[in-house]
Amino acid sequence: MKKIAILLAAAMMLLLSACGTEKADGEKAAKASSGKHELVKKGALTFSMTGQYPPLNFKKDGKLTGFDVEIGTEIAKRIGLEANPVTNPWETIIQGLKAKKYDAIIGSMTATPERDKQVDFTNPYYLSGAQIFVAEGNTDIQSKEDLKGKTIGVIQASTWKDMAEDLSDQVKGYPTDVNALQDLALGRLDAVITDKIVGVSAKNEKGLKIKAIGGLLNEDRVSVAVAEGNKELADKINEAIQSMIDDGTYEKISMKWFNTNVMEK
Repeated sequence: MKKIAILLAAAMMLLLSACGTEKADGEKAAKASSGKHELVKKGALTFSMTGQYPPLNFKKDGKLTGFDVEIGTEIAKRIGLEANPVTNPWETIIQGLKAKKYDAIIGSMTATPERDKQVDFTNPYYLSGAQIFVAEGNTDIQSKEDLKGKTIGVIQASTWKDMAEDLSDQVKGYPTDVNALQDLALGRLDAVITDKIVGVSAKNEKGLKIKAIGGLLNEDRVSVAVAEGNKELADKINEAIQSMIDDGTYEKISMKWFNTNVMEK
C-alpha cells in the first residue's frame, strides 16, 4: 500500500509539473504574439543612425544632429519618451536592431522588400528617389519628355545612368553627383539626374543655382525600422509622424534642413 501511495504521489507531481510547464509556455506564446517589446532604455526611445550622412544625420561639436535626429526627437516627444539617438555602422545597423541594441532605426533607410524580411517599417517620414535637376534659369526643360537629345550628367555606374540613357542619347558620366551638379550650374550640361536629397543638399550647401523639375522618376520611401513584430511601437510612431504633418511641425523641420518639404513628391 505504501508503495502504491508513493507511485500515486509521483504521478500527481508529474501531472502538476506538466500543467505548470504548459501554462508557462502558453503565457510565453501569448506574450510573443502580443507584439510588445521592452524599450532598450526605460523611458526613452533609442534610435540609431550612422552619424555620417549630413545633413540627415551627422556630428557637430561631438553631438548628433541633422534632419533624422530632429524627426526622431519629435517622434519620441509625441509618444511620451525621451529621445536617445545613437550611432552604428551602416553595414550592421539592421543586425543591431535585431540584437536589441536600440528600439528603432531613424537613419534614412529606404523600405525595401528585402529589408522588410528582417524588420518592420513604419509609414515613410520622407520621400526621395531619382530627380531631374536643371539650371535655375532653364525654362525649356519642364519634364522628362523634354530631355530627348539633351546632355544629361549622372554619376558613373549608377541606376541614374540607366534612366538617363532611356531619355537621351547624350549622357555624360561623372565620378560624383556634386561634380555633375556643379557643371550643370556652369551651363556645361542640360540636366542632371540624381537622388532628390543629394541634389537639394548640394544646392543648399554649395549655393548652386539649380532647380528640381517634374516628379520623381522612381520613389524611395524612407521609413523608420523597428524590430519585426513590434506593431505597438510602429503604430505609435506612425501616429506621431502624422500628427507632425498635420500641425505643420514636419514642414518646419524639413524647411530648416532642406528649404523644401521632403514629404512632397
